[in-house]
Amino acid sequence: MNLPYRIDLLVRLGDYILSNDPQWQAAKEKAGWENGWFIPEFIERSVTTIAHSFLQKDILEKWAAGYQLPLANPHPKPVGIVMAGNIPLVGFHDLLCVFIAGHKAIIKPSSKDDTLIRHLAAKLIEWEIEVSELIQFAEMLKNCEAYIATGSNNSAGYFEYYFKKYPHIIRRNRTSVAILTGHETHDELAKLADDVYCYFGLGCRNVTKIHVPKEYDFIPLLTAFKKYDYLAEHHKYKNNYDYNLAIHLLNKKMYMSNPSLLLIEEASPFSPISQLNYEFYDNRDILIETLKKDDSIQCIAGKGFVAFGETQNPAISDYADGVDTLQFLAAL
Repeated sequence: MNLPYRIDLLVRLGDYILSNDPQWQAAKEKAGWENGWFIPEFIERSVTTIAHSFLQKDILEKWAAGYQLPLANPHPKPVGIVMAGNIPLVGFHDLLCVFIAGHKAIIKPSSKDDTLIRHLAAKLIEWEIEVSELIQFAEMLKNCEAYIATGSNNSAGYFEYYFKKYPHIIRRNRTSVAILTGHETHDELAKLADDVYCYFGLGCRNVTKIHVPKEYDFIPLLTAFKKYDYLAEHHKYKNNYDYNLAIHLLNKKMYMSNPSLLLIEEASPFSPISQLNYEFYDNRDILIETLKKDDSIQCIAGKGFVAFGETQNPAISDYADGVDTLQFLAAL
């Protein structure tokens, strides 16, 4: 189980993810039954991104080479991973980091995203029985020497308390925003719609707020966003839309909308499902400096930042919260 062999296994896993293997298709279907937010379109988007952006031989080799990882880890450590369940396979990157570093992953998956991660781990073990020593699942994470935990701001407090004696990475609520100039093309706005609607806006890389100049014309944006009007037929999403709309009507709050989204002027970068917050800005440079200091912002979409439509296509080295997970593991 040296590093080149582990990379070969991961490349094989990437090929498997892109295949039409009946077992894999059944696992994706089961994941959709168990979590109503995991519609086939979004499951496919997530797993395809993982296969293309992470599980390619040249990408894995270049990534590992940057950390001068030894061919064989002489002192593998058990690393506890508490995974989130907001989008399909959201915790896979943490497992990937632990596996590539040669440590032992002890995983507590989210009940909302349990099937896919277990299936892929089982497939690796099927191909190489020694993987069963490096990837295991547990309801209680005990006797680990380091921890990686992802959750809400509330749960992060508990993680900090329980794991304070050990090396750890604790992730809290984060979200993403976009800066618009008012000169975006229809194609750019349509790509921004992907950043907003993908995974129903539940990911930390989803744009949940836009910053726009004074006198901004919202009509082209709402028109471009109609490409996702079909989500209004999804009962869980529609329930959120109707609920938030009712709240704004009761509070007599001004809103704009299309059939699948509510636009609300709001200072918070976080918005509920089916809603996109917006805020006007006067000085773009001051706005950028302010956003860069906000540790709740995962990424910024717009000119000079992440291109519209690309927030949900992170590279293998785009670490959550900006904390280098592989460096953390290599230093254990």
